[in-house]
Amino acid sequence: MEDNILSVGIDIGTSTTQLVFSQIKLQNMANVFSVPRITIMEKELVFTSDIHETPLVSAKEIDGPKVRSMVEAEYTRAGITPDQVGTGAVIITGETARKSNAAQVLDTLSGLAGEFVVATAGPALEGIIAGKGAGAHTVSKERGAVVANLDIGGGTTNIAVFCNGEVIDTSCMDIGGRLVKFSDRTGKVSYASKKAQLLARSLGISLEPGQVLTQSGIHTLAQGMAGILEQSLGTALRSRVLPEMATDKLLKLDYDIDYITFSGGVAECMNQDKINPDNRNMDPFAFGDLGIYLGRALAASSLPEKLTVLAAKETIRATVVGAGSHTTSISGSTVTFAEEALPVQDVPVLKLSKEDEAAPYEQWADIISQKVNWFALRGEDLMPALAFKGPVAPGFDEIQTMARSIIAGMDAVMTLSAPLMVVVENDLAKALGQALRAQLAGKKKVICIDSVAVENGDYIDIGKGLANGNVVPVIVKTLVFGY
Repeated sequence: MEDNILSVGIDIGTSTTQLVFSQIKLQNMANVFSVPRITIMEKELVFTSDIHETPLVSAKEIDGPKVRSMVEAEYTRAGITPDQVGTGAVIITGETARKSNAAQVLDTLSGLAGEFVVATAGPALEGIIAGKGAGAHTVSKERGAVVANLDIGGGTTNIAVFCNGEVIDTSCMDIGGRLVKFSDRTGKVSYASKKAQLLARSLGISLEPGQVLTQSGIHTLAQGMAGILEQSLGTALRSRVLPEMATDKLLKLDYDIDYITFSGGVAECMNQDKINPDNRNMDPFAFGDLGIYLGRALAASSLPEKLTVLAAKETIRATVVGAGSHTTSISGSTVTFAEEALPVQDVPVLKLSKEDEAAPYEQWADIISQKVNWFALRGEDLMPALAFKGPVAPGFDEIQTMARSIIAGMDAVMTLSAPLMVVVENDLAKALGQALRAQLAGKKKVICIDSVAVENGDYIDIGKGLANGNVVPVIVKTLVFGY
């Protein structure tokens, strides 16, 4: 069986809003005697929109009607109507995710396709999504290496570190091209974020709206921003101001980075001089912000000198490319679930890495609790589904210890009314689900399924039981990357 689905991806970022359409080819890889396993066989980018400046009503509010009009106009340009689109994703990222009406804008746009992943991406999740778009996760798997992707946008730099295709660390820094805006080519400042002002003070620079920065001052500030990213990746000594420039946390750096990739709008600025020598004389105020200065400062920093840089598959479109397709699968037949808790939709996946799973089960609680903080969850009834591969044929004591650690690790979200959801690849959901249910003693509904492979950055829907409750249908909403 083969099928084709048209998918749309919409990214509303700090600086830009963009849209892409993709054609996704699905195929059932199971034989006639097996339960279906639908996988993505091919993906083709069929339309990319213009890159629009994200419209704002004020510094605190997105212009929702303009965003919708912009998206509708791109549908018209593409010759596509909403009823032709089978799936998609609307992602709001960076500084824009902090705007007061971000959720309302997302809800308005979600009506433009059938079923959307609609999410305000937290900094860690945004970094993972962009890293996949840049191809860093694929390279890390193909080369068996540690690859860090820096997605440098208008408001933030999201860093995701992949090892053998899996996320091992994330960080977000308040470094971006639009943290300082200029009203004209004299260097007159029209806007400066609080974090940019903080960094400027540490560099001995006064940065206030209305004042004119000298060329020397602008270069020093751009180099200071590049320096923060050098310190973040360990190619320069850490300064006192570094922790204050973190949006969430710093990288652990308890590993060696083999390669780095750059994505985001500022990555485009880094490459301009090499792509087109004529751009060496490009007006650095062309975008009215610090982006070109920052790109050039990064190109001249210690990052390319001390770490091996690989070309990203996508730069400015890393987050949006292919954002949103469905792969549908059926769970294994050994599952545990509360029928009254189903169906569930748009549940973000929190997956343990191979290194996480290798730790003793007693340590899983701390590992899981740290990763729960990856997600900026929308709504009070939404909690992530914990996912891992799981051991083969575990003993009774192992299952009991694993269940205790899962419950302890998920403690921060256990007060939410949503059920505790666990997704494992190997055949142990029945035993593990029963252990979780027994230890929770009726305090929480449990959904534990197996034979389903998911990744960080995925969202899942789980339907009501089929075949007399032996299996459940699972839709894995996978952000499709790597064109």
